[in-house]
Amino acid sequence: MYDFTNQVVLVTGAGRGLGRALALAFAAHGATVAANDLTPINLDETVRLAEASGGFCQPFIFDIAKKMPVQGLVEQVREQYGRIDVLVNNAAVKPRLAILEMDEWDWLRTLDVNLNGPFYLIQSIGRVMKERGGGAILNITGVATRQPNYAAYAASKAALSELTRQAAHELSSFNIRVNAICPGGMPLASAAPPAETEGDPEAVTGLALFLCSPQAGAINGQIFDVLASSGSG
Repeated sequence: MYDFTNQVVLVTGAGRGLGRALALAFAAHGATVAANDLTPINLDETVRLAEASGGFCQPFIFDIAKKMPVQGLVEQVREQYGRIDVLVNNAAVKPRLAILEMDEWDWLRTLDVNLNGPFYLIQSIGRVMKERGGGAILNITGVATRQPNYAAYAASKAALSELTRQAAHELSSFNIRVNAICPGGMPLASAAPPAETEGDPEAVTGLALFLCSPQAGAINGQIFDVLASSGSG
């Protein structure tokens, strides 16, 4: 149904969990996938799985939490492929720490990865897309849980939702669409392959493919909740 042939899709946090599932889904639908993660440990398996299924996926090892590495990532992908058509901001950290016990490093690292990184990527790749006449950006947000010990995560993901709406408004005149998926209850990263995670990622990947395709050309600035399958936390 969705054909991403000749399109370059950059997926962050692609080494495991939902990020891996997203990278594999785009590769299976013809995209050239630039798979980003912090280390090659899990990313190599993502590339292997994509190629085993006949897709094309290449690793790009950068820490998206800082502006200079983000610029390096974008330039390297652009130099190699000449374009970036789709950005999927999936990379995230989820520390479970009480507010009264959390140190500054944990708080700032969470904001850096979950919010600042997506901002830097939207800014840098938005400029690339503007030059090329458009593109699609998809942010993976998360439930602003009221469970204890998730203050940094909840704050960063709530802010990412608002960034999605603002970016959609500002970039629409350049034919750049910005949407988000909130996979409620599904781990954003897991050491297990996608098929073994809590909640079936198929609903998320299917929606992601749609939102980044021409079929969703009229959809912009929307945040879609996807419920986890029964039994997930």
